[in-house]
Amino acid sequence: MATVKFFLGIVCLALAGSDSLPGGDSINLRQDPSLTDRKRLLQVAEKELGVRERSGKNDGPRIAGYLSYVNVPEGSAWCAAFVSWVFGQAGYPVPRTAWSPALFPLSKRTKEIMPAVVFGIYFSHLKRIAHCGLVERQDGDWMVTIEGNTNPAGSREGDGVYRKRRHLKAAKYFADWAKRKGADNEN
Repeated sequence: MATVKFFLGIVCLALAGSDSLPGGDSINLRQDPSLTDRKRLLQVAEKELGVRERSGKNDGPRIAGYLSYVNVPEGSAWCAAFVSWVFGQAGYPVPRTAWSPALFPLSKRTKEIMPAVVFGIYFSHLKRIAHCGLVERQDGDWMVTIEGNTNPAGSREGDGVYRKRRHLKAAKYFADWAKRKGADNEN
């Protein structure tokens, strides 16, 4: 009898699909049409994982591309340029900035943490948001992110594009640039 119940449990899981399993793709495109855009944004960002600076001075071919997208010279900090570039590659005209505080206007701020929402970390000694990236997913009190100009330690002056795990409390603001007119009723 236990074998039959176990077998039926396996069949139910298989029929439910991988979306219901831990680590499965939890994005449900039928519930929110804007999630197709969110998935596209994360696919663009994910393809950049592993990009590294050439000499550790905010340089290199890919970094130059991110910076060029927002019209700032090579050698500049590039976390916001990376975020802007990702949105541009996914077909969004905005955001398009190298200034991380500009990614968090009141009209875009949200408390809802979902895929492709931009997070910002506040640095008190600078008195501003000074690092940003994209939320890939929430995992309890943590978020898994894809961010540029960081490193394994989570620095804001890193050497590449990394997937990070950060506590939600590390973020001061979240901004939702992925909403489009026609995709939801809020724009």
